[in-house]
Amino acid sequence: MTQIATLSLRQPLDSLASGLGHSFSETGFAIVRDHGIAPETVARADAAMRAYFALPEPVKLAYRIAGQGGARGYTPFGAEHAKDAEVHDLKEFWHVGRELPAGDPLARYMPENVWPVEVPDFRPASLALFAEFETAGGHLLEAIAVALGQEPGFFSASVDQGNSVLRYLHYPPVAAAREGAVRAAAHEDINTITLLLGAEEAGLELLTRDGEWLAVSPPEGALVVNVGDMLQRLTAGKLRSTTHRVVNPKGEAAGRSRYSMPFFLHFRPDYVITPLVEGGEEPITADAYLQQRLREIGLV
Repeated sequence: MTQIATLSLRQPLDSLASGLGHSFSETGFAIVRDHGIAPETVARADAAMRAYFALPEPVKLAYRIAGQGGARGYTPFGAEHAKDAEVHDLKEFWHVGRELPAGDPLARYMPENVWPVEVPDFRPASLALFAEFETAGGHLLEAIAVALGQEPGFFSASVDQGNSVLRYLHYPPVAAAREGAVRAAAHEDINTITLLLGAEEAGLELLTRDGEWLAVSPPEGALVVNVGDMLQRLTAGKLRSTTHRVVNPKGEAAGRSRYSMPFFLHFRPDYVITPLVEGGEEPITADAYLQQRLREIGLV
């Protein structure tokens, strides 16, 4: 029976590395407790997120930025679809990226953030959560490096000022959904690793090696962590970027919204993804790969 490992970030590094390596190679996913992201930081960001999504549609649409592929600000309901999907996903979202100092050479890859003036705490709450996500992600990458037979600091330079994104996700009630539309159609993540808060509400499923859908059900407050395509490419498939989806709920749950907060941890835009073993795909910069994939899902 396929199982997703449940681990603690407080485990000794070798033990955590072993658990992550096995779970990622088998399912591409793991559940992580004791991740160090403070409950009060999460609650503050959650309140700001919900306040924004409750605003009138014309107000929200004022923060949609043309020509950026949804990299910052608001992406409305029905804009994004999974690769090769015929209908759009049933979700709206907001992206927060890295804040760079003036004149930073990486600024050409990372647009400036925008902030909704209607929610005064949105900026400080978001940046605090971004920072804590990044710290947790750094610890996870140390364990992943060890699992790959590398030194713990192997990933440090590759993600320094990485093009990471915090996404606030709102899946509205689905009672009037178009036939065939789901909250998030089957897809893989583009980035290095994803750290997700808010998956306690039923709906997230991963596709096992046997072709069956397995529900991902973390305990309250735990992270769901999964491998992205960039890490799969770097490891020539040793660590799996697994297909997953968010299915529509039934019964009473169909009439209420679902919220979650994934953090897409990315390499630096100029980092060259070169497979660690022979037989992998050709080297490509992280930004070139990102743009290629964004075109496939309709955001560029």
